[in-house]
Amino acid sequence: MTPLFKTILIVSIVSGVIVIALTSGLVLGLKNTPSKYNDSEEEHVVLNSYDNTEELIKKYQVLNPTTVNEGIEKKIQNRLLTGFENWNRGFKTWKEWGNILYIPTSIYNVHGARLSLASYQAAMDISLQRATIIMGDFHNMLITDKYCGIHYDFISNGRKSKVMEFVHFEEDAEHGTYVFEGWGSTKDVSYYGLINFQAPQEKTDEETLTNELLNLVIPTTDDLKAKYPIKFPTVYTAEEEKKLEIILEGFDSWNNGIEAYLAWVDEAYDKDAKSSGLDEVERTMDKYKEEMEQLCEEKTIKKLRFDNVLIREDWAAIHYRYRIEEENYVGDRMQFLKFQEKDGALKIVASWIQ
Repeated sequence: MTPLFKTILIVSIVSGVIVIALTSGLVLGLKNTPSKYNDSEEEHVVLNSYDNTEELIKKYQVLNPTTVNEGIEKKIQNRLLTGFENWNRGFKTWKEWGNILYIPTSIYNVHGARLSLASYQAAMDISLQRATIIMGDFHNMLITDKYCGIHYDFISNGRKSKVMEFVHFEEDAEHGTYVFEGWGSTKDVSYYGLINFQAPQEKTDEETLTNELLNLVIPTTDDLKAKYPIKFPTVYTAEEEKKLEIILEGFDSWNNGIEAYLAWVDEAYDKDAKSSGLDEVERTMDKYKEEMEQLCEEKTIKKLRFDNVLIREDWAAIHYRYRIEEENYVGDRMQFLKFQEKDGALKIVASWIQ
């Protein structure tokens, strides 16, 4: 039996999250919970309009809103909200919606596994027929140009959990605004089940990226933008550049050793800041620093480069790659940061990482 049927598999996607709880192939009773999110009287009717954003955003609130500019950003906002609504209308609706949101060449990286549209749909066919999950509110929906980072709730058996995703959208006359490539959550044990769905080309492409990161040599330079490049860059305002500088300095201080990193934490974070990790437990800065010291005693981790650094107003959404030297392993992390001016200095006041 493959690892897919031996672990709890959480698969996140731009239009929802799949949670499969399977032990020896048996489903562990995930049931729909009635709520305002799945109260539609039009179950199995696919919603596909760009004109209902204001209505949907009342149903799926963005708890920490940032500005969404006209043009493709507004269209991306609509696709995200519409995706949540179609997800909550049931499996058949979501499957039909997938043929609108994606095109045949779309790629979705799910827990680190690179999947073509066909492979992705095959995994979803198995998953969604075994579990029913309700999509909830967004903590963040940070949209910059063609890219977005989202941090949102899903509800299973009345229990609320959080997921992060990053998505690259494109648009054309034939398809409208569609997913070009997405990254649903970060690499973990679920990866080893999902790679069973990979087509040969996606497997080859993923191996190429892994080898590139395993062999990547961080340049020796004081230019931190050149040292830690952003694969999918966006344009920053002068105020956003200040936040980017803090993020880059944090990356560099980590690679310079734990003492340098802890000094950066003391400088960059407000003393009352809180940090939440994979376990969704809120930590003080003292507790966070203690855990980072312990981690660095156990492993040598190098932060390599960014896929995205999206910044809008007080918020930043970050997706980056790292390498564990002793294990010859590469992975990724997603993080949301909130910035504020504190006593005349720009500080990080909250952090969430997965």
